[in-house]
Order: sequence, then C-alpha cells, then structure tokens
Amino acid sequence: MNREERYEAGLKVLNSVDGEAGQRVVESLADVSPELGHQVVAWAFGTMYARPELSPRDRQLVTLGVLTALGGCEIELNVHINAALNVGLSATEIAEALLHTAVYAGMPRSINATLVAKQVFADRGLPPVSNLS
Repeated sequence: MNREERYEAGLKVLNSVDGEAGQRVVESLADVSPELGHQVVAWAFGTMYARPELSPRDRQLVTLGVLTALGGCEIELNVHINAALNVGLSATEIAEALLHTAVYAGMPRSINATLVAKQVFADRGLPPVSNLS
C-alpha cells in the first residue's frame, strides 16, 4: 500500500474503534504536527490495530493497561476507555482491568485511570459499577 492507502485503511479502523474521539485527536494535531496525526491513523490503526492476531477488544485491554502503567495519559485513557466500550467491553470489565493494573503499576496510576473511567461512564450514562468480590 502507498501512503494514502495506508491512511484510508487506518481511518476505517480508527472510526470503527474510536469513532469521533479518535478523529478529534487527529484533528487536534493538524496545526502543530500533521505528520503525527497521519502516523496515528496510518501506522497505529492502519498497520497495528488492523493486525488479525488480536481482536479489537483484546487490543483495548492491552492499551488500557499500558496507558495506566505509563501514567500521565489521561487524555488517551479517555479516548481508549470510550473505544473499549465501543468494541464490546463492559464498564465492569474496564473497571476490573484498571483495578488489576494496581498490582503492577501501583495504586496512584490505577486510581487516576479509574477516575477517567468514572467520567467516561458518566458521560455515556452508564450505571455505577459494582465489582466487589
């Protein structure tokens, strides 16, 4: 594929996973680094997300774990928590994945990510999560 074909293929994947939120991220880069926006679409989604070895659902679980572990990724967490809901994860599964990150990434990062999820769930009108065991 050429550069434009990779971008078009990536745009289809981006829209199916992230919807408008992903498009807003790309647009936010247009006046400062349009090439970064292009790479997000063409490479991250057109090449990596399009690989068949993991389902979109599984890719979102991995993404949530990595963004939480990195810390300071609240904007991206917002996008990817929405994406996780878009590809079939439930609010409870997302909350559980973020809880699990506390073991490996630490409580502060797990709490920060969970608070982002809380806002996303509220924005989408989802009921409170009850994942007490």
